[in-house]
Amino acid sequence: MKKLRMGMVGGGAGAFIGAVHRSAALMDGGIEFAAGALSSTAKKSLSSGRELGLPDDRNYGAWEDMLERERSLPEEERIDFVSIVTPNHLHFPVARAFVEAGFNVVLDKPMVHSSEQAARLIEAVEASGVVFAVTYPYTGYPMVKQARHMVRRGELGEIRKVVVEYSQDWLATRVEESGTKQAEWRTDPERSGIAGAVGDVGSHAENLVHTVTGLEMAGICADLTAFVPGRRLDDDANLLVRYENGAKGVIVISQVATGEENGLSLRVYGAEGGLWWRQEEPNYLHFKPAVAPEQVLTRGSDYLCDEARAAVRVPPGHPEGFIEAFANLYAAVAAAIRRREVQEPDEALLDFPTVYDGARGVHFIEKTVESGRSEKKWLDARWDGIGRSRRV
Repeated sequence: MKKLRMGMVGGGAGAFIGAVHRSAALMDGGIEFAAGALSSTAKKSLSSGRELGLPDDRNYGAWEDMLERERSLPEEERIDFVSIVTPNHLHFPVARAFVEAGFNVVLDKPMVHSSEQAARLIEAVEASGVVFAVTYPYTGYPMVKQARHMVRRGELGEIRKVVVEYSQDWLATRVEESGTKQAEWRTDPERSGIAGAVGDVGSHAENLVHTVTGLEMAGICADLTAFVPGRRLDDDANLLVRYENGAKGVIVISQVATGEENGLSLRVYGAEGGLWWRQEEPNYLHFKPAVAPEQVLTRGSDYLCDEARAAVRVPPGHPEGFIEAFANLYAAVAAAIRRREVQEPDEALLDFPTVYDGARGVHFIEKTVESGRSEKKWLDARWDGIGRSRRV
């Protein structure tokens, strides 16, 4: 089959997340980087595009120009999907415009600024029928897929408690004043939205819990703090969560946890066993049955489910990590786009976070911030949006 053509908005030369997206998308050889509007100004955009090897006729100074010209091209020549990796405030207008024009979209998280925007984006996606993915890349790890399989199959029994932590230290000082662009926009309410650490890494924590357990929040009690003087958005949060099945949750979020690098971990405890997964050692999943010794499952285990096997990229014993997990997301998006050409695609590949996962994440951010500002001990956090399977 021909390669799928990827366009990109944001993520120019030197941008960390743009390079990650491109590396992940191109890893399997089925996608080519074909077009882009890569920066906030035309001059920077065109310069980045030239540096990254885009042809002049597909190197755009603004995303509006890219949308207009790509839409005017014959279907067999235009981009097959667009990857949007801009600061948060641009997510909604750019994504909605491309969706309404009939383009498939891969959008960075958090999806948009508000639940109202999320609802409008869901309507647009449903009306157009495009493939729409939100990049929660930690769901692409094989052992996360295995954890989901074991929980959903009942190997842990009824879930009683979940503990998820995402701790970093890169915002422990006011780096936003040192010219660090990532810190500048992430600590700016106009661009980042109503939350800081809660939106940036807390959204990953919420998505990881829901992906693995399927639990829906019923209530939340949140304590948000901006430890660094003068910072306008939270850089630390501690949450207690009640889930609809009666389970209890603890969510720890911080970007000022001195000494932590990228400390994302998940513990799930059921009546018959527990699971533990840690992103910094992603190739291992610890299973603790109630009546048997602890088991350490690896990517090479014969025990793995089909979805986990499909996500494994290198032989057992070879470290596999973040870029590969990200690539699994892009491989799933590519499979979903190609399914019109393949009558019976491998169902294990059609597994990625959708617009509904993105909307749930926005709801989580809003309720966490609302709880943090409230004097009430517990806040109703139930989501009345559309709950759809992660399968497309």
